[in-house]
Amino acid sequence: MAPNPTTQRQPLKLLMLHGYTQSGPLFHAKSRALTKHIQKAFPLHDVSTSYPTAPLRLLPADIPGYEPSETSTETSSIEAYGWWRRSNTANPPLYTGIEEGLTTVARTLSEEGPFDGVIGFSQGAALAAMVAALLEPGREASFEHFEKITGEGGVAGMPFPESFGAGAGFQHPPLKFAVCYSGFRAPGARYRGFFEEPAIRTPVLHVLGSLDAVVEEGRSRALIEACVGEPEKEGLVVWHPGGHFLPSQRPYLDAAVKFIREYVGPENSKKGKVEEVDVNDMDMPF
Repeated sequence: MAPNPTTQRQPLKLLMLHGYTQSGPLFHAKSRALTKHIQKAFPLHDVSTSYPTAPLRLLPADIPGYEPSETSTETSSIEAYGWWRRSNTANPPLYTGIEEGLTTVARTLSEEGPFDGVIGFSQGAALAAMVAALLEPGREASFEHFEKITGEGGVAGMPFPESFGAGAGFQHPPLKFAVCYSGFRAPGARYRGFFEEPAIRTPVLHVLGSLDAVVEEGRSRALIEACVGEPEKEGLVVWHPGGHFLPSQRPYLDAAVKFIREYVGPENSKKGKVEEVDVNDMDMPF
């Protein structure tokens, strides 16, 4: 039976976080097949997405493998952004600018939320897991705990981000789910508050490429291990036979829909067959 057009549809709001060197508009284009699939699978929901662009505009020198021509004078005209820059000299690793990245996300959550879930790719997937953790009850105490502990390299944990604090007037309910494509854990003692005591309790689906040459498997497994339970045994780790990109083949789109359905409510979703995705909508590696 078709939905009654006079019935108000329940909102399903998704926060979409792009990867390093990308932007909100670019990730919107790259994730089109995924969001279309979700919209078709939840016809009784008003599915909406928000694609913020990270605040740090990258220079050519920030981009791995970027080689400007000898005659090029280009310094800042490339449209590439990051949620943070990883310091090549700090040990353990330091994410410079992460406070700005988190502030941008907090602003989006406040102005456009509340959101049901977050979907991220690569650096955006790492951030998605961190944001999910920040919105969990009691997470501020985790940060306070690790601030008092000196870890590797004599480094203590970073303080709880001010932009997510009650003092800044921030309010947002915990997310129902997170989907992390090619995600990884922020390493080192500085960032333990996001991932430990307790582990991330928000349900997370990890989608990884078996041929990913950008994010090492060990880094992705570190994020998996930072989530409660046994994600692999629980079917929350999905591998696709590709590299560092958002898979758009039908089985992997269905996996995301099945996961989201568990936490949005099967009574409001489409249990029947979801339409095939046209080959012209399929994503390409980036």
